[in-house]
Amino acid sequence: MNEKSDSKCLSLATVSILGQLPSLSICSSSALWKQLRRLLCAYCHALKTNKNPVPVAELIPCTFLKIFLFSSLFFIQGCAKPTAEISKDVEVAAVNHTITVQGQASIKNGAKLLARKQAFRDAIRNASIEAAGKISSETLLGSTKVVDEWISDDIYHLQVLTVVSEGQICNSPYRKRIVATGFPIATSGQVSANETQDLYSGIPREIMNILMESGDFIGRNETHTVIYSRPDMAPEILDPTGYQDSVVIQLAQQYGAQFVLSGVIRDLEVESTEYVRGAGFLAQMKSMMRDFIARRGVAIDIYVHDGLSGALLFQHRYTDTVIGDVWVPVGYSVGSERFKATPTGHKISKIIQLASKDIRQLFACYPFSAKVIKVENKKVYINAGAQDKLKQGDSLVVYATHSNMGMQEKRLIGVVNIRDVQANFSVGEMEIISDARKIKAGDLIKSW
Repeated sequence: MNEKSDSKCLSLATVSILGQLPSLSICSSSALWKQLRRLLCAYCHALKTNKNPVPVAELIPCTFLKIFLFSSLFFIQGCAKPTAEISKDVEVAAVNHTITVQGQASIKNGAKLLARKQAFRDAIRNASIEAAGKISSETLLGSTKVVDEWISDDIYHLQVLTVVSEGQICNSPYRKRIVATGFPIATSGQVSANETQDLYSGIPREIMNILMESGDFIGRNETHTVIYSRPDMAPEILDPTGYQDSVVIQLAQQYGAQFVLSGVIRDLEVESTEYVRGAGFLAQMKSMMRDFIARRGVAIDIYVHDGLSGALLFQHRYTDTVIGDVWVPVGYSVGSERFKATPTGHKISKIIQLASKDIRQLFACYPFSAKVIKVENKKVYINAGAQDKLKQGDSLVVYATHSNMGMQEKRLIGVVNIRDVQANFSVGEMEIISDARKIKAGDLIKSW
């Protein structure tokens, strides 16, 4: 082998490996890689300065070097940690500051509990304005405490203290109910028959499990149900009539859920082995290696709908790329250690964790809601109890609901004071407002 062929060989090798090394965090024990990098750098420097480098043929055969370097680019990823992942491990302490504001509301027909709720809402709204609109009212709710309250001239006054920090997740006083539906794949055939078939139900199931473990949600898995007849058009839900309640509202009513989780597996395509950019020996080697080490795109769209109105409250696409053994064998369940140990399973598990965090951060502070299931004289029964974190003495706002041509209308009619709490339901007494209609089954209960 002559020096000219050696130079060409090492030029290709240098471009290949030196272009990859700066973006990787190499294992501390990789002395071999460091020595190889120094060798290639020294050889390139010698070529640029027109010096005679040591013939590489004496160090390592050129053909073997090409194969060795090409293969090492894939196996070295096992020692690498992506920059984005490293940055997530570094947490910056948020700077907290407090805001003190007041809220007030008129006491009508002696309804003090209702006036207190309305004064609290007014205080939360004022706190959001004080924070220059950077923090939503829902987020402020979980970090706000009443420090003083009084009545003057039939006006209920509240003074509240709220702690504000960017990116905060509030500690919700109640647990919200959410039902998970299946995640269909937008393009059929991207998951082969020789791979696990648990992705469609397993991904929403694991998101649900993580949300439930946080203590802020009560979940129900209905992953055998798919709400999108055309996954490629999601999140649009096709209704042939246009007048009936959407499938989201129907599911929420059936299971007493406040939110409905859905999604679509937008992409799981494996890079084709038929087309390879370039020519020559390296291109042929890359084509051969694709039968063992391939590239696969991962894209999952996740949505959360409001169970009362059917409105889309959360929409986000999570993407990643898998390089290596991209196949997930049959029988590997999403969430299992075997699934997480595969390259594709590892990437999907990261998406599940990130999506669960985003959903919890957005909805943990949303007002809690339930439904009136029965009314007996002054007793009001609601479909939420101890498992929803309701306690004796809690007061909840009641809204009269009415469906008009698929649109949900609600009107504030009073406050229920909880007297008895069971596991799945509670009993309270209604604070009567003379000019409002009587409470009835199906009315909406909210925390504020």
